[in-house]
Amino acid sequence: MATEILLPKVGFSMNEGTLAEWLAEDGATVTAGQPLYLLESDKSAQEIEAPAAGKLKIIAAAGEVYEVGTVLGEIE
Repeated sequence: MATEILLPKVGFSMNEGTLAEWLAEDGATVTAGQPLYLLESDKSAQEIEAPAAGKLKIIAAAGEVYEVGTVLGEIE
């Protein structure tokens, strides 16, 4: 079963954020807790960690703005 990578809500008033860059490549094997991508919001930029271990499948392109809860990728 794949684990979805969702754009998290990191601030009380946050509705969207920018996926600044992926820190792992599509198809890479990642471990839970490994920095996965850089998220920029109105007030900050932070690394978001992988929620699970497995093979990364990137769905969303870096440099784009996405709403909170958008599926950015999957870990299989």
